[in-house]
Amino acid sequence: MTIRKTKIVATLGPSSSAEEVLAQMIDAGVDVVRLNFSHGTAEDHIARADLVRKLGWERRRPVGVLCDLQGPKIRIGKFENNKIELRDGDKFILDAACPLGNQQRVGLDYKTLPQEVEPGAVLLLDDGRIVMTVVAVKGPEVHCVVNVGGMLSNNKGINRKGGGLAAEALTDKDKEDIKTAAALEADFVAISFPRSGADIEYARQLVRAAGCQASIVAKIERAEAIPVLEEIIDAADVIMVARGDLGVEVGDAAVPGLQKRMIRMARARNKIVITATQMMESMITNPIPTRAEVSDVANAVLDGTDAVMLSAESAAGKYPVEAVEAMHRVCLEAEKDYDSQHLQEQRMPRQFERIDQSIAMAAVHVAAHLSKVKAIASLTQSGTSVMWLSRSNTQVPIYALSSEKVTRRKLTLFRGVYPYPFEQNTEDRDQILLDAEEELRMRGAVKDGDLILLTIGEPIGKSGGTNTLKIVKVGEHLK
Repeated sequence: MTIRKTKIVATLGPSSSAEEVLAQMIDAGVDVVRLNFSHGTAEDHIARADLVRKLGWERRRPVGVLCDLQGPKIRIGKFENNKIELRDGDKFILDAACPLGNQQRVGLDYKTLPQEVEPGAVLLLDDGRIVMTVVAVKGPEVHCVVNVGGMLSNNKGINRKGGGLAAEALTDKDKEDIKTAAALEADFVAISFPRSGADIEYARQLVRAAGCQASIVAKIERAEAIPVLEEIIDAADVIMVARGDLGVEVGDAAVPGLQKRMIRMARARNKIVITATQMMESMITNPIPTRAEVSDVANAVLDGTDAVMLSAESAAGKYPVEAVEAMHRVCLEAEKDYDSQHLQEQRMPRQFERIDQSIAMAAVHVAAHLSKVKAIASLTQSGTSVMWLSRSNTQVPIYALSSEKVTRRKLTLFRGVYPYPFEQNTEDRDQILLDAEEELRMRGAVKDGDLILLTIGEPIGKSGGTNTLKIVKVGEHLK
């Protein structure tokens, strides 16, 4: 049985809201769905999360739910006729007091822009398609000259080249949306445009105050985040390499190197990493990806990303199911060439500080050197021991057997980990291990004669207490 280790995150939207389509996407390989809080109502998001959980339950596997907060809206306003065409050399005004735009000026959703720019600042609109240089600031008006023109339509985003806009990472809307995330029992909450570790810690406080145990995802998309990557990664549970806005602010040529650096840093700190934005953009309108997109996804897998993400491809594209299938194929093929031994040697510390880490690394070592080992099964409450196993890049599938719903859902993003519900109805360790063996056999993960490495904590049921590794031959107890 060939199973994919890299996880797939798919954004839901108009193209993927119908139960039949969403079911096909989950069957095609979606591990986590993303609810984009920039669009839709609280009721929409709650209904979609409920449907995802229902479909996952029917398939006897968890599907995680990621709630992506909108963050600050640094955008222009609307035009009288919805759009204009700007030419190189045109003069144009970004006017915080303008109600409706025309050929000469447009309003701003981000009212403090005039206080945050100065002559010489370069502004990038619509993901960098329009480039302007500030020549003067007069009260609420930012006077610019167009360097690169084109069509400009309603509500397009604004970035400052090199960063420097002071927008807070969490808006009043985000704080209300956190309550919605709590109501639908989000597994992950993504913070847009964080500038520091303090932004992530503040978000975590709000999420916990709302009664939500979600993991916190830091979206790296501001130039200001790059010098403080370490503190942001340390503060977060997951980072997202959000290449859209980041590429606009730091320049497109800088993004590939930053992507590799961020994946490397996240893995070194035992954090989960998602690679996102335009991974299969052409599949919004085409049934197959371009060769460049295939290479992009494959390279993220080869870099060691835990997950790859679909955005508009699955939310608003014509081929949401095909996009998931294509990503699944590419990930599987790239994983064949994944140099796990090399990365394992990089990650393996000389000494361990924790018993559960030592047990996990022992399991990895045995799996690499003992033939017939077909699975590592971790009986876990918190998921900590599974995190160590996931970072090791073992070639053997890791099955996380847990009675904790929250833990199983969070593990849906861990590379190479497959979480399954498992009730421990006894404190008899030997019986629990037999039940775990039967669970894997029933799911088709192992067969008679295979070896399983089982990790468990004693006393039974103690969270974070994995201290035992046992090697089991499947079917031996039946003889």
